[in-house]
Amino acid sequence: MRQQLAERELTVEGPRRQAGDGRRRRSVTVNLAESPPSWLHARGHIDDRLFDAGQRLRADYERAQLSPSVTMRWEPVRIKGGPDAGLYPTERQLAARARFHGAIDAAGTGLSDILSRVVCAGESLPDAERCLNWPARSGKLVLKLALERVAEFYRIG
Repeated sequence: MRQQLAERELTVEGPRRQAGDGRRRRSVTVNLAESPPSWLHARGHIDDRLFDAGQRLRADYERAQLSPSVTMRWEPVRIKGGPDAGLYPTERQLAARARFHGAIDAAGTGLSDILSRVVCAGESLPDAERCLNWPARSGKLVLKLALERVAEFYRIG
């Protein structure tokens, strides 16, 4: 009876790997709320101006509710304050959409891909480089160029 239970558990869980190759296991603490631009800013890879440009673009992306959804959303994303304080919710969403598309257009066609992946979708730089078939460690430079153009669009000085 025990052998049947053990076999049944193996088929449900799948085989377990043994760490017998001499490597030590280690734990890593990850802050899931930290975005790739905030990670770059905290480590000094981008300055305050570029970080603010990325935050403004991300806020407009969220206000415009442009992220893909699988199910129906009953509640809009709540972002306090901002440039649309005296508008109705639909007008705020349309204004944010216009600002977002203006910023993406200001960045240009070649730079909008990295902005949408890293700033808006929260994808890591190495993952974005792989998906875009770029050389390794080129994403940071291209992201900086894109954020410069977005900062100019938002008039961040």
